[in-house]
Amino acid sequence: MSRRETRRARTEQTREARAERRADRLDVPRQTRRLIPRPQFEDDTFGRFAERFARFMGTARFLLYMTAFVGVWLLWNWLGPSSGTFDGYPFIFLTLMLSLQASYAAPLILLAQNRQEDRDRVVAEGDRKDNSRAHADMEFLAREMASLRMALGEVATRDYVRSELRTLLHELDRASHESDGDEAASGARSGGGETGSAGPVG
Repeated sequence: MSRRETRRARTEQTREARAERRADRLDVPRQTRRLIPRPQFEDDTFGRFAERFARFMGTARFLLYMTAFVGVWLLWNWLGPSSGTFDGYPFIFLTLMLSLQASYAAPLILLAQNRQEDRDRVVAEGDRKDNSRAHADMEFLAREMASLRMALGEVATRDYVRSELRTLLHELDRASHESDGDEAASGARSGGGETGSAGPVG
């Protein structure tokens, strides 16, 4: 069995099961069976055929084929032997065939366009979600960068640390010079006092 036949068998089984379930309920009316079953088509398969047909009709090959077909038709019915012609001068049969082709081609092209619009809508929805996600990520990164800038504003830079160390070194040097001067002054004072007190005693 092919996949299509197995799929149909499964759908028929599910329908029969649903019908049996509904038949047991009193609030659901019975469905009468149709004498002539309604034809069922797979939308996806028919849609793919419509897209291929519309794509083929939009090519130069189709135009060349149609031009050759109409040219051969006209030449055969116009210049051919009278016993072999089947469409006279007004070419009514050719007009009927072309109008029939146009009446079938227009719905197929519209179906292909509808499928393409659905596909574009899905793609546009995905793009919109991606754009909103990217916008949220950009806002989050901008907030993180602002917080990092604020945090870095409070962090000491290398030049600031160097300047503070220089000022500390200058203050230490000044303090050491002042302490050396105080020690020298106190030593001089202590030395002068000792000599002054020793003079009168001698």
